[in-house]
Amino acid sequence: MSTPTLTTAPAGMQAFERTTSRWGRLTMLAGLILSLAGPLYVALFMDVGVTVGHIVTAYTAVAATFLVFAVVEPVTYFPILGQAAMYQAFMIGNISNKLLPAAICAQSRIDARPGTRQGDLAAVMGICGAALVHLTSLLIFVGVFGTWLLSAIPEPVIEVARIYILPAIVGAVLVQAIAAVGQLRPTLIALGVAVVVVFGIIPAFPALTYFGTAFGVVGTVLIAWFARKRA
Repeated sequence: MSTPTLTTAPAGMQAFERTTSRWGRLTMLAGLILSLAGPLYVALFMDVGVTVGHIVTAYTAVAATFLVFAVVEPVTYFPILGQAAMYQAFMIGNISNKLLPAAICAQSRIDARPGTRQGDLAAVMGICGAALVHLTSLLIFVGVFGTWLLSAIPEPVIEVARIYILPAIVGAVLVQAIAAVGQLRPTLIALGVAVVVVFGIIPAFPALTYFGTAFGVVGTVLIAWFARKRA
């Protein structure tokens, strides 16, 4: 019984990867078309005073700020999430504060290393669980009790939650990522680069604030590459 299992597992995983790759591209393309259809219809066929110049100006302003994330985020997330979970993550959204923590938690729970097939499957199931919990909580706490819950919670509590919840989640993800990697040298390099970017580059050059993530990722990769053990 062991031989068929060993021979069919890689074939099954390859079929899974082919299927997710094909349907992932199709669903991403469909999502892009649907997200652009409404604004394009409004701009082209409704008299709202939007000109081509307005569209170009708005796109340039947004791209100058966020285009770097379109390059940095896929490169940063892919080693942890894998191919199938990447399609899920970018279709669902809230990657850094919801889906990435869920994927890392699932991998840590079954002791699966990121970048392996077991780690990729764990990331997929973790994201499925996160999406299910998110939709259920939205249905209950927003759809059913949303207005009442918002009026019942004291305003100072809401303000504290707004300020501290995201840093707390990101901090937990950082600790989980360090524990999952389990390597001292890359961890120290990443922390050192982050300290330099946050407390050195950005205060000295505030205009580079939106490129801090790119500096951190690229700097960590380059330093870790040149500082690696040649053996």
